[in-house]
Amino acid sequence: MDYKAEYERWLQNVDADMKEELRKYTAQEIEDSFYRNLAFGTGGLRGTIGAGTNRMNVYTVAKASQGLADYLKKNFDNPSVVIGYDSRIKSDVFAKIAASVFSANDIRVEIWAQLLPVPTVSFAVRYLHASAGIMITASHNPSKYNGYKVYGMDGCQITTEAAEEILAEIEKLDIFSDVKRMDFEAAADAGQITYIPDEVLTLFIDEVKKQSVLFGEKINKDVAIVYSPLNGTGLVPVTRTLKETGYTNITVVKEQEQPDGNFPTCPYPNPEIKEAMALGMEYAQKYNADLLLATDPDCDRVGIAVKNSEGEYVLLSGNETGLLLLDYICSQRTKHNRMPDNPVAVKTIVTMDLAERIAENYGVETKNVLTGFKFIGEQIGLLEKAGREERYIFGFEESYGYLTGTYVRDKDGVNGAYLICEMFSYYKTKGISLLDKLNELYARYGYCLNTLHSYEFDGAAGFSKMQDIMEKFHGGMDAIGSLKVLKVLDYSKGLDGLPKSDVLKYLLEDDCSVVVRPSGTEPKLKTYISVNTKNREEAEIVEKQIVDSLKEYFW
Repeated sequence: MDYKAEYERWLQNVDADMKEELRKYTAQEIEDSFYRNLAFGTGGLRGTIGAGTNRMNVYTVAKASQGLADYLKKNFDNPSVVIGYDSRIKSDVFAKIAASVFSANDIRVEIWAQLLPVPTVSFAVRYLHASAGIMITASHNPSKYNGYKVYGMDGCQITTEAAEEILAEIEKLDIFSDVKRMDFEAAADAGQITYIPDEVLTLFIDEVKKQSVLFGEKINKDVAIVYSPLNGTGLVPVTRTLKETGYTNITVVKEQEQPDGNFPTCPYPNPEIKEAMALGMEYAQKYNADLLLATDPDCDRVGIAVKNSEGEYVLLSGNETGLLLLDYICSQRTKHNRMPDNPVAVKTIVTMDLAERIAENYGVETKNVLTGFKFIGEQIGLLEKAGREERYIFGFEESYGYLTGTYVRDKDGVNGAYLICEMFSYYKTKGISLLDKLNELYARYGYCLNTLHSYEFDGAAGFSKMQDIMEKFHGGMDAIGSLKVLKVLDYSKGLDGLPKSDVLKYLLEDDCSVVVRPSGTEPKLKTYISVNTKNREEAEIVEKQIVDSLKEYFW
């Protein structure tokens, strides 16, 4: 793409406000905003909000919607689309732009009347028998980002094949002359756009409540909970679900209670990041909470903190919470004779391998899939097609995503928050802390430390550097830190029946491993380190050696 020529073309065609924004761009900003089209893949679109082909704006959203509309009309009779949106800057604007494009293409639109979590779109697609779903969100990214997530008629994020077909339709289009749009209000008045009724949200919450594995057991639910929606979409569905199931001692972090796409108290609104949990930790100390919960802006991830024996609050990783949930679900199902025949748990390849040992102890099969919850959703879909969806009991990923049911095909922070509260209360009733339970699991199955390290590379130069770094990793290495490389799993060639993906997993001595992959949603390279040792102290020493060894590849 001749980015300078495209910049000039945008100056001639965009609205006055965007034209003013473009004229303020520096030479570097022009290049970064126009050197490519914003990438469209299985995760849809995600990028910085702003003017340009490589930015999230009304024109790039409209073009993607036109491409999706053309794809749907080729593949469905009388197609329909469900649309949802979160609290991010311009999410509501982009949702209406998408709706206006679909309406202009005679595609029926059913849109949530209020901002709601990602899983409600997956649920509504399935419940309303829509052809596709759109969620305007950038999940846990900083406030400068927004995105456009696409779901198939099964409620799962689109497959690689579908993404390629939609991309082909998008690339046929001129962003200014080939996109149809209809006034949103006019389309609503004509009945082409309708709002999803409130009872569908109630049905979603009812499905979440059905995920309890108490099976009639009584527990003390008067636990003191501090909850933060991190200025996102979780407030209504999370607090409603908890209160309707008996958890009424809930304090919401006031500064993070209401939707706000600027995320004023948490610049990185991701419960994986300690800073995002800091205000919640203060509240937990102030109110002497038993449990701290936080969901990310689109409420598909949930992070927690609990007290240790000294009364200090400790954050649990996504892996640790996932292990606890897996063991809790399996033990409860086994105790109450509610384990299905040939049960299945699904996790991603970067999620702690210790989960497999726990699952095996309960006779549960573990399926490993590529990073991204869409691949877990895909496995649920395969079980459903085989008429055996009851085999699925749990899916999780290290990035704080959990799902126990088959009512949606994406990770669900509402479901995660509810099951975590139930698990916490169950053990508290028996005088057991989550940290005690975690240590019990480590004592039984072996200690494992999993860490994630991200390296950011912004702009055109950063994109090129990431490609060079991955090429170096593909060149291979004999050792990482003090550990020999025993085997390399190259998923770019397609392994274990999984789709091809630019992911490398180095299997090291002493049952350790390193995974290297580019992020699918941010300009980052990520390394996932797994270390198995006798205790945490030894694991941290080995992990540091691995991190130091890898750093030379990133600079």
